[in-house]
Amino acid sequence: MTTDYSELANTIRALTHGETDTVALMATVACEVHHSDDRFDWTGFYRVTAPEVLKIGPYQGGHGCLVIPFSKGVCGACATQKRVQLVGDVEAFPGHIACSSSTRSELVLPVVSGDGTLLGVFDIDSNQPDAFTERDAEALTAILNEVFAHAR
Repeated sequence: MTTDYSELANTIRALTHGETDTVALMATVACEVHHSDDRFDWTGFYRVTAPEVLKIGPYQGGHGCLVIPFSKGVCGACATQKRVQLVGDVEAFPGHIACSSSTRSELVLPVVSGDGTLLGVFDIDSNQPDAFTERDAEALTAILNEVFAHAR
């Protein structure tokens, strides 16, 4: 099963219409994205909770890391650079944090509010190497930008 991003965007749009609470939005997005594609093993958010600190937010899948400093791992790189991190082989990523030993590839996207504030990162892990594409990154970025434009 691969994601029909047009259908996914429409579903998320309908479910989140009028909602501005960041945690409610994160929970809904994590659930819908996680169940949209068999490649997605772990799907969730790490929220900015202090300067240079990410803490676990709503997610689907096994346990995640509770705290990730901006200086560590793929999520930290995404938060620091505010740029998508598409990693085909997590073992080749310097400083990768192994929250789950089954993770082989990872896609992490910045989550930014309408005023440009970094709210956190959206992390998707797969047990398959090279599971993610630029198409995934572009479609999910568009969904996140729309959903979190009015988040508080």
